[in-house]
Amino acid sequence: MSNKNSNIVAIVTMCFIFAMISFVTNMAAPFGNIWGLSYEWAGFAGNLMNFAAYLFMGIPAGNMLVKYGYKKTTLIALIVGAAGLGVQLLSGVVGNIYVYLLGALICGFCVCMLNTVVNPMLNLLGGGGNRGNQLIQTGGTLNSLAGTLTPLLVGVLVGTLTKDSFPKVAPLIITGIAIFLAAFAVISFIKIEEPQKNLSQLTYEKSPIAFRHCLLGIIAIFFYVGVEVTIPATMNAWISRLDFAGAAAVAGSLAALYWFFMLIGRAASVAISGKVSTKTQLTAVSAVAIVLVIAAIFTGNSNITLNLNLGFIKLENAQVPLSCVFLFCCGLCTSVMWGGIFNLATEGLGKYTAKASGLFMTMVVGGGVMPFIQDRLLTPYVGYLASYWLVVAMLAYILYYALVGCKNVNKDIKVD
Repeated sequence: MSNKNSNIVAIVTMCFIFAMISFVTNMAAPFGNIWGLSYEWAGFAGNLMNFAAYLFMGIPAGNMLVKYGYKKTTLIALIVGAAGLGVQLLSGVVGNIYVYLLGALICGFCVCMLNTVVNPMLNLLGGGGNRGNQLIQTGGTLNSLAGTLTPLLVGVLVGTLTKDSFPKVAPLIITGIAIFLAAFAVISFIKIEEPQKNLSQLTYEKSPIAFRHCLLGIIAIFFYVGVEVTIPATMNAWISRLDFAGAAAVAGSLAALYWFFMLIGRAASVAISGKVSTKTQLTAVSAVAIVLVIAAIFTGNSNITLNLNLGFIKLENAQVPLSCVFLFCCGLCTSVMWGGIFNLATEGLGKYTAKASGLFMTMVVGGGVMPFIQDRLLTPYVGYLASYWLVVAMLAYILYYALVGCKNVNKDIKVD
């Protein structure tokens, strides 16, 4: 009974941290928007720094997991997160954009470490398989919920965006720092049983990439994050540049629908993951996503009228390309992919799971690389819709992984 209670505490704690990851990532956005009023290039610079942090911190975070364990790594990440938000707050006081970018990078280190912890721990606490995927999707649902609600709070506080909006954002940043410190205090006193003990004392004969299904899964994560980010980002850029009143507002609402559909998809996955295998889910959503994106490409610029009021997403007589409907519906599909790929790629890794998690986090940089390729290298030459063939190619690889690449063919390697 005691072990069961410890597992429940650990699961609840990890799900809370999953939500914190999204909350803190979105907390940095208002500063980027404000700096963008003074520096044209600064709007997405903070996001770029966040993705760059994954590239540099992924492997060290995995090594920290091996050396210090899950709880200590979490505590270190929370302190780093509080420091990162503090530096961003300082940037508004001193009026220096490079201080802001440093803060965004530090926050990126934080969320990278937290992601390195929560994904393998939830998977291991669930015993891997369908139950492990179910717990990851549960955490992902809370992550999506926090990601949906945080911009609403930001909008209420900021109101109209001006160069003098820093004082309006400051209370939100201070709240984030307080939450990090409070989480640090709570987790310090909570007893969390490590799902894998004495990792630092184990002998690692191989690298996680010696497992073919893990290596191919790491590549799949790179493409997945690219797909997840580039579908709404490119759609947003496309609609924002159309010649009609309120185009930018409509584009933002369409992108918000994509993330809202991701929330719905993850919640649905939680409900069915105990009965439907991870492989089946990943195969189905990959195939459907390919169909949706191809449909978006071939429907071209045929317009439809959208009237929608979800409270936080409002569209009134909005004339938008039919393609956008297929694109934001892709959120239902991409919602399941992160947890599914991670679950399949770490299946049977045993002691190598912690190191593999670090490698996975490194590949989150795909969310910065692939959208850049689509936006800067393809769109100027073939147009917005035709550039989505890159997304189709990435989804095709994920489908291949679900059907073939996820099979563990290295069961002879000792994992105890």
